[in-house]
Amino acid sequence: MKTFLSILAQHQAVIEQLANNNNEIEAAGTILIDTLKRGGKILLCGNGGSAADCQHIAAEFVVRYEKNRKALPAIALTTDTSILTASANDFDFNSVFSRQVEALGNANDCLIAISTSGCSGNVIAAVTAAKSKGMKVIALTGCEESELSQLASLTVKVPSSVTARVQEAHILIGHWWCAVVEDAFSLEAGNADGNP
Repeated sequence: MKTFLSILAQHQAVIEQLANNNNEIEAAGTILIDTLKRGGKILLCGNGGSAADCQHIAAEFVVRYEKNRKALPAIALTTDTSILTASANDFDFNSVFSRQVEALGNANDCLIAISTSGCSGNVIAAVTAAKSKGMKVIALTGCEESELSQLASLTVKVPSSVTARVQEAHILIGHWWCAVVEDAFSLEAGNADGNP
C-alpha cells in the first residue's frame, strides 16, 4: 500500500517539473487575457475529474478568484444535463461538447480542452469544432504526445502519466491562469487592490 508521504513526494516531483512548462503556461495565460480583452469568451470541456476542473475554473472567471472585479465570460460545457443527455441520446457521446462549441463558439473565443490522456473523443471533437470556427484552443494533457496535443493551438503537457498527479497539476495551472487574468483586468480598471 502506498503511504501518504510517498504520494506527497510524487506530487511534489511533478509540481516541481512544471517549471519546464513555464513558457507554455505563460503563453496560454496571454491567450486568455487577449481573448477576454477583445470581447471573446472562454469555453471549457473535459470528462470526469476534468469536467469538475472546467466548472471550477469557469466559476473563478465569472465570479472572482481573489479580487473583486468585473465578471469575465467563461462557460463550462460540462454542466447542462439537458444538452449533454440530448446530444448523447440523439447523436452520440462524442458530440456532447462539439455541439455546444458549434452553437456558442465564435472566432474571438478560446476553448480550454482538458484530457489527462489527450485521447478523449468528445474533447477532440470539440477541438475540431473550435478550430473550424477560428477559435484558439489551449489543451491541458498528461505527458504523452496525443491527438489532442497535436490539434491544439497550444498544449501544456504535465510531466506525468498518473491521472491523479496530472489532475492536481491541471488545477494549479488553472488557478494561475485565473490569477494572471484577474490581475490584468484589475489593473485595467485601475483597481489593483481588488476593491470594487
